[in-house]
Amino acid sequence: MDFAFSDEQEMLRRSTREFLAKECSPKVVRKLMEGDGYDPALWKKIADLGWTALGIPEEYGGVGTFLDLVVVLEEAGRALLPGPFFSTMGLAVPVLIEAGTEAQKKEALGAIAGGSARATLAFTEPAGRWDASGVALAAKQAGGGWQLDGVKLFVPDAGAADYIAVAARTRGEGEEGITLFLVKGRPNGLTVKPLETLDMTRRWSEVRFDGVQLPAEAVMGTPDKAWPRLKRALEWATAALCAEMVGGVQKVLEISTEYVKTRQQFGKPIGIYQAVSHKLADMLVLSESGRSATYYAAWTVDADAPDRSLASSMAKAYVSDAYRKVAGDGIQVHGGIGFTWEHDMHLYFKRAKSSEVTLGDATYHRELVAQALDL
Repeated sequence: MDFAFSDEQEMLRRSTREFLAKECSPKVVRKLMEGDGYDPALWKKIADLGWTALGIPEEYGGVGTFLDLVVVLEEAGRALLPGPFFSTMGLAVPVLIEAGTEAQKKEALGAIAGGSARATLAFTEPAGRWDASGVALAAKQAGGGWQLDGVKLFVPDAGAADYIAVAARTRGEGEEGITLFLVKGRPNGLTVKPLETLDMTRRWSEVRFDGVQLPAEAVMGTPDKAWPRLKRALEWATAALCAEMVGGVQKVLEISTEYVKTRQQFGKPIGIYQAVSHKLADMLVLSESGRSATYYAAWTVDADAPDRSLASSMAKAYVSDAYRKVAGDGIQVHGGIGFTWEHDMHLYFKRAKSSEVTLGDATYHRELVAQALDL
């Protein structure tokens, strides 16, 4: 059996890498870090390449499959691509596909595919949980529509989003009574406050809802019954995030390998010393194992396989630890220069730490794996 990507997908990988090397160099990444993290000109170029249409059904203007998107996300992770690409394509699009009404899909997915809109998902709250019990933002019916009150924390790229999918509680607790809403623009009472976080290559915000009034058609799917659809969307998002992460792991490994071949001590490349070479070997094992787990998770999601939930949690549990470990070892391999602001290694370590907790950390996903095994 052939488990490799198709020739077309490998061509997409090469073209993506070439584009990002030119348009998203470390210098560009640092410049965007100093600003608001979003460059409209870069987004337009990305849209012109068709990346914003990947994985979206053809009837809404999309092209390709989720696996095509995974290829691009992996390369984006290598380049530490700033901006709302992951939040739009990896978070909001799966929620729209799984839970959106036909009208919402035509409007929002069509705009995203065409490159004219960006979106995100507002899920986490002060509790910091990624399960159904973490949703507490209150939504109640009012005046023929709905009123939202509460706060969402660590919403990625909310400042650049034209649409925000919001998970709210309309009744009950746990998995019962969760409703999804699609918020367009900035209605009265909605405020977005940027947060200063460890990873400034990705912008996070506090989104506060103070009596935000939404029309009835803002509801995504059936009120009170959103969790099963939202859970499926989070499986898409988890596989997508893992793809980004393994791209970062691979780049750290490449940078470190090149460094130990050229950095000399006592007249010899430091890579010949076992203390260094064995560390690189361990980094390679983590990289390849994480890549395999991620590709399998992506395939299960794309094929809607029965074990998609298990596969996505297995990948996230492994890759979360692997990226943090490889990025930390990469800094150690570089010695003193690895700890400086001028070197790029700290950017990958910070992305690893933020990605580790996004969509649930390794401990959370190990618990999901254990539950799947009836343990």
